[in-house]
Amino acid sequence: MTDIPKVAVVILNWNGIKYLRDFLPFVLASTWPNLDIVVGDNGSTDGSVAFLRSRYPDVKIIENKQNYGFTGGYNRVLAQVDAAYYILLNSDVEVEPGWIQPVIELMQSDEQIAAAAPKIRAYHHKNHFEHAGAAGGYIDKFGYPFCRGRIFYEIEEDKGQYDNAGEIFWATGAAMFIKKKYWDLSGGFDERFFAHMEEIDLCWRLKNMGYKIMYCPQSVVYHVGGGTLNAENPFKTYLNFRNNLLLLKNNLPFWHGAWVISLRFWMDLLALFRFLMEGKRKDAWAISRAHQNFVRKLFKGKFKNKIAPATKPALPLTGTYSRSIVWDFFIGKKTRFTDLEKTDLN
Repeated sequence: MTDIPKVAVVILNWNGIKYLRDFLPFVLASTWPNLDIVVGDNGSTDGSVAFLRSRYPDVKIIENKQNYGFTGGYNRVLAQVDAAYYILLNSDVEVEPGWIQPVIELMQSDEQIAAAAPKIRAYHHKNHFEHAGAAGGYIDKFGYPFCRGRIFYEIEEDKGQYDNAGEIFWATGAAMFIKKKYWDLSGGFDERFFAHMEEIDLCWRLKNMGYKIMYCPQSVVYHVGGGTLNAENPFKTYLNFRNNLLLLKNNLPFWHGAWVISLRFWMDLLALFRFLMEGKRKDAWAISRAHQNFVRKLFKGKFKNKIAPATKPALPLTGTYSRSIVWDFFIGKKTRFTDLEKTDLN
């Protein structure tokens, strides 16, 4: 590569001194020659900033006054970072020295590529994919996200079955590569999401604008996961269900969105009853609160779309699944991506 673009690895930190201590040295060992390492701190109270200043004085620190969440935190930090490429990297990710080059080379090959993701493996089970992104994100006809290598709670061992680079629907926020010009053009993250599914919303908006999201298996990173909100946290349940409805409202044409969201309310109620049967009352209440919040803000006009409806194409887009992944997984017992019919994948 003759022209070496400026790349900035930007880690958003909130009380993650343990992860900075464990994983920042791996990031600093990255071999990309034109590289900035930036830590954006979201109002931490655990001594993270003091630790960085004493141990890693060459790391640029950008401090937010408070915790603005994943969305607001990154929006404020990236507004102060100058680079051709941003890499949004979770603090609980281990990287290999040459992890940056394959993804940048892929993105440099096509002007229409806006964002990309490496292969995401599990830090504690390094031969297996990891929940947050696995081998690239997809979405079904009702807005349920899943991945090559991970459908719901079923996580596959990586045996090279998804080692083909290609276009996907969404790139994980745990290790997202994005061209600065397209970050700026899209407006960045929608801060109403706070955390969870904001990267899917961003990728969907970019795809609606005509750009590509790619998966690059030649780059591998290892994600711990659940560092801020673990899977058993009812607030995470609330965000997932509320944000999934907002995701559909943001990105589907009006009547298509109204139909899908109406069906999703009933499907979410089934999940609510399932939580009740399992004794998870707080999670069931979280779904109810998610619906209430969505409807209340919808009628108050606080969920206006970030992109004019005229720019929104109808599905299918590359990376979509024309069937219900819920039905096929739980009823059809299709637990692996390779079980899905290729004719249903766009």
